[in-house]
Parts: sequence; structure tokens; C-alpha cells
Amino acid sequence: IIKRGDAQAMIAGGAEATITPLTMGAFCQIKAVSERNDEPERACRPFDLERDGFVMGEGGVVFVLEDGEFARERGARPLAEVAGYGATADMYHYTAPHPEGAGNIRAMRRAIEKAGIRPEDVDYINAHGTSTKVGDIAETKGIKAVFGDHAYRLPVSSTKSVHAHLLGAAGAMEAAACVLAMERGMVPPTINLEHPDPECDLDYVPNRARSAEVGVSLTNSFGFGGHNASLVLTKPSPN
Repeated sequence: IIKRGDAQAMIAGGAEATITPLTMGAFCQIKAVSERNDEPERACRPFDLERDGFVMGEGGVVFVLEDGEFARERGARPLAEVAGYGATADMYHYTAPHPEGAGNIRAMRRAIEKAGIRPEDVDYINAHGTSTKVGDIAETKGIKAVFGDHAYRLPVSSTKSVHAHLLGAAGAMEAAACVLAMERGMVPPTINLEHPDPECDLDYVPNRARSAEVGVSLTNSFGFGGHNASLVLTKPSPN
């Protein structure tokens, strides 16, 4: 909308507060949430061999999006630039992703193409990484398909292991994590990764944050029903 000139600035983000008996019961019914109830702080463990589902969370993040020239004229200090995005719907199953990551592959490739960059230009991926058995494997396969050998050099982390799954606010929260990673030169970790799954063999930044120069980041949001979105964010250009 801003790029085509229909607005100079917009507010965009997400907020969620759905920890209710109805919502929890629904996710329990489809066996999507973790049953590690005796250790809630260790329940969300993306890419770990002992993962058994996600943990619900609540929160909100809102961004002010502006045309670059408009922001400079008013003296704003941009935190990041939205470089590209990709959105797909694979419609494979009402909860399970395509086992080979078909939909998420297309979303990531479209985001990279629209950003005008190469896969090897990406410095960090904030994974969807919900801690489900099939989802983490499908996303890992998708990252390998898109990034090839570069996938093994890329830090990939799931911050859901820390803040849980914010559902409708997850994408905004994880985009904010990418912005902070670029601004602070620090990649957030995937905590509770104690027993790596052999089918999830990338660098998931296990358990501790890591200093890293991040100029380009990609964040993934892959929802139930095959709704896939990827966003490429970059450090703000001097001009």
C-alpha cells in the first residue's frame, strides 16, 4: 500500500490473548500442544527430538511502517526496511504442513525474489519452529531446498521456545526479533534444544544467544491450513 503510493505511513502488527478454556481445549483435541505439563518452562523445544507440541502464549507487537522519504523528512530513525515478502497457500491438510515443505519453499523463494537478493545474502532466519513433530521437519526441509549449502552456514532459531506461540501475533513478534537481531548484532537462541533431531540438522543457535553481524534477515510464519508467509527485512539504508 505504501509502495504504490496510497499511504505515507501505516500501523501494522498483531495482538493475541487467547489462553481460554475453549481455545486450549480445541488445540488439545487436535493434539497440537505440548503435554509436558510438569516442566512448562521446558515444554516448547523446537527441533528437539523430544518435542511434542507447541505452548500457547499471549502478547502483541505493533510497527509503524513509513515511506522512506517521508520518514527521513520528519527526522525518524528507521530500525529496518521491509525488503520483500512471499505468501502462499498449499492447502495440503487442515493442520499438517506438506511433508516436503512445498508451500513454505515457495513463500521463502518469493520473499527473496521480491527483495532482489540471493539466498546466500540472508544472514539469519527466524523460523516458524512451533515444536511440533511434523512442522519442524517440514520447515527444515524447506530451508534446505531454498538455501542449499548456505542453509548449513545460516543461524536459524525459533524464538517461540522463549515467548511461546502467540498465534495471530506470532509473525509480528518474530519480525521484531529480526529487527533487534540486526540492530544489536545478536542472534536469539532456540532454548530447550537438548537432544537434536537427526532430521533437523541445521544450526538452530542452541540455548545461548550469539553475536553475529546480521544485515539481512528472513522470518517465517506458517499457519494451519497451509497459510505460509515469509518476510525479508534488512538494515536501513543510509539514504
